Amino acid sequence: MASPLTQQARPSSFQPKISHLYEELFKNEDEDEVLHSEGFWLEFFLLRPDKTSLQRRFEDLTPDNLLHFQSETQQLFVRAVGQIKTASAPGDENALDTLTVVLGLILAKRYTNPSADIIAVLAGLDEVDAVFTDFANAIENIIRVGRSPHLRQKAVQVALSLTSGAYQTSLVSYFTHRDLFPALMKYIQDAEIQQPAFEPFLLLGLLVNYNKFEFRNPYRLRLEDFVNETTIQKIVRGLGKVCSQSRNHYVSPQEDINERWTLSSALAYIGLGILAPSKIVSTAPGNEDAKEQFAALPESDAAILLGTYDFVNANKLFCFSLVTCPPEPKTEEAPLGAFLSLTSYILHHAYRSPRATLYGLLNLATLRLTIEDPVLCKHLCSPESPLAVRFCRQKPPFLPSAPDSRPAAASILDILIDAINHNLRRRLDVALYISCLRLIHRLLAYLVFSRTRFQYHWSLLWQTLLSLLRFLTTYAQDLIPLHADLGSLLDPLLACLALAVSAGDAFLPDPAAYDDFFYKLVEAGHYLPRFKQAFNLQQPVTTSSVVNPSSIGAGGAATSAIDLLIQVSTHYHDLLETEKGKGRMGSNLSPREVGKVIRQGHETLSLPAMDGLERWDRWREGDEKGMLKRVTRVAVADTARLLRGG
Repeated sequence: MASPLTQQARPSSFQPKISHLYEELFKNEDEDEVLHSEGFWLEFFLLRPDKTSLQRRFEDLTPDNLLHFQSETQQLFVRAVGQIKTASAPGDENALDTLTVVLGLILAKRYTNPSADIIAVLAGLDEVDAVFTDFANAIENIIRVGRSPHLRQKAVQVALSLTSGAYQTSLVSYFTHRDLFPALMKYIQDAEIQQPAFEPFLLLGLLVNYNKFEFRNPYRLRLEDFVNETTIQKIVRGLGKVCSQSRNHYVSPQEDINERWTLSSALAYIGLGILAPSKIVSTAPGNEDAKEQFAALPESDAAILLGTYDFVNANKLFCFSLVTCPPEPKTEEAPLGAFLSLTSYILHHAYRSPRATLYGLLNLATLRLTIEDPVLCKHLCSPESPLAVRFCRQKPPFLPSAPDSRPAAASILDILIDAINHNLRRRLDVALYISCLRLIHRLLAYLVFSRTRFQYHWSLLWQTLLSLLRFLTTYAQDLIPLHADLGSLLDPLLACLALAVSAGDAFLPDPAAYDDFFYKLVEAGHYLPRFKQAFNLQQPVTTSSVVNPSSIGAGGAATSAIDLLIQVSTHYHDLLETEKGKGRMGSNLSPREVGKVIRQGHETLSLPAMDGLERWDRWREGDEKGMLKRVTRVAVADTARLLRGG
């Protein structure tokens, strides 16, 4: 008798059950609302989500398609939140994974009316308050008291997905109504020492910047009041690890560390390289490949720098911990050393992309806040608090080699010098140069005030500042029409040079260093009158609100400073001409002879009183609102890219 059973053809490939449920969820083409059964959702969240299949399903949907399927997406969101609230494994973990992917995909679409359309897709206009209040409470509860660190981390990722995707909508305000700060700090406090606080700190950085110029952001108040030193130390060390990792991405395309003396290098030095043992030679990428790789840097994890700025701006204890935290273990970088190293690489390549420039400006703002605190600046300038920093040396001119045992202020000056030298373009990034020069001025002003001296290649600093002055003089006619704020660049530049003239003996290590500055000033002497004329510095200050391009730098402080420099340069130039006229030294003087004339000229040099050269205005966040909003948008986009695995 023939068997009634028939053999089915074996499918060419097996489809995961969860992928079938995704298709089942979105197969409805009718306008009628389809409510899926309890059994469907129970099975849906018991199965591990297939991120690839889910991404493929949502990527095929346009914003209009999503609005058509809003009944299904609302059910998915509400059911996922309900599953999270049950706190039962594995459903809550699978629901969190599903929400991270789904929110990232839905919020990445370009809608005609973003806020209204996203609300319609996720919750519906009538239920949005109830649904998102429930959602925020559920996420906060898991971050605070979730049953495992792994689950709590997934809840942070869901919050990051919503925050980064819906940052320009009102949905993020539900995380301001339901304060996540205590939960995030408890999560960091409970985490193992080895586990970095990257994601919660990244989330905090986005939340504290959400509409902060439009209303009093509650997270800013939380940052100001937070005093748990143990948690702050964990955050600082986690920040240091992330900065080191982000810096290493710059090193991957082109290693720039100086090679130490080895048997091979010693034999090669004396002409016996053929006897040296063979070694694998690392090849640097080609010019075009390197440009593309460096233009894409820093990596998306640099978004953590936004939260770093806000914590430094709001919390003195965090700032103190960042500056004083030692390396642990001894083989690692100190957090501040890692932060400065990353800043060096970002600023070295800042010209390659507006994104890199914005992160560079953000880190300069963080350093400015640190330097403007006299207690912290004292620590940074103290030779008793040495700090090792790895600098970027991927493109000439290279910074000179320096010992590790020197104060952090010396490393900061090196970073600023390197930034000035490597970003000189006819289309000058004036904001970047203003930030660099203001930092140099504040450091010099503190050194003068405190009469602090430390060994440093001061000659390189004066050479850099005077080279910038020559550049500005040469390209003044190109720069003036393009930059209405050029006067804000001239003021700190001239103030630094004038401060070195009038008070250099207060911070330079010896008379020879002071003489060297005058030598370089005399060398640049013929540029000084041209500089004054090019920027019309002889005009009085005008009260007109209309910017006159022909009087960009007409402020009284800049005029007094350039007049002082011209006076000093003229004084020594006249002395040198007198010596040439006497014929004792010939018509061409050697550097040593010039130096001798300069030393003798100190006795006849009369400097006018220059009050106010060491004064500066404290950082005010409102003055940099535009930059901070732009860098926040970059950090939001980088966070979304991180969650997508890019």
